[in-house]
Amino acid sequence: MGIVKRTWQWATATPKRKKLTRIALGLTLLFATPALWLAWWLGSPLFIDNVANEDFPLTANSTIPDEVTQAEAESMMETAAKLDSPMDEEMSAEMTMSSTVSLKTGTFRDEDRAHKGSGVATIYRLEDATDVLRLEDINITNGPDLHVLLMIDPEGRDMSQGYLDLGKLKGNIGSQNYPLPLDADAASYNAVMIYCQPFHVVFTTAPLK
Repeated sequence: MGIVKRTWQWATATPKRKKLTRIALGLTLLFATPALWLAWWLGSPLFIDNVANEDFPLTANSTIPDEVTQAEAESMMETAAKLDSPMDEEMSAEMTMSSTVSLKTGTFRDEDRAHKGSGVATIYRLEDATDVLRLEDINITNGPDLHVLLMIDPEGRDMSQGYLDLGKLKGNIGSQNYPLPLDADAASYNAVMIYCQPFHVVFTTAPLK
């Protein structure tokens, strides 16, 4: 009689155990899926490169006729830039001011063994008097949510002195353009920092001279 009773108790308890197991498995999957996604988002950039190559902005902030596409405008500007037009006249002050000029430039340097950077950062004053930060031939250790910061600190490390966030790094490899806001004073920025926002880590800096 005792054996039958214990067998009956086990048989009735088994479905409850199965239900608890299914609930536990469901909760595990519910919490594990976001965790796995977060781990992939944070870790995948460390072994996946992002290549972004942009031409120098010959038509940046220019007025393009409606019947001309952006690609056609860039092509016309590139063609004109390659044409030689000999002229012996001296450049006037107005002509000099209207030309695209390099305001400040510097090279990226390794931050440590894990965070490395190379390439050139230059702030240009374009013909329309707007400024753009050009990153040329960069090769930077990739990471999650990297941002391009213009730093007041000449060493490019002390964020408390002030900085300008130009947005996400378009690619850790290549050449890219980052327009400065119209009200930004390019002369007040002395370095570029590539900064990982989630972990507050400096990946590389480029002092500008």
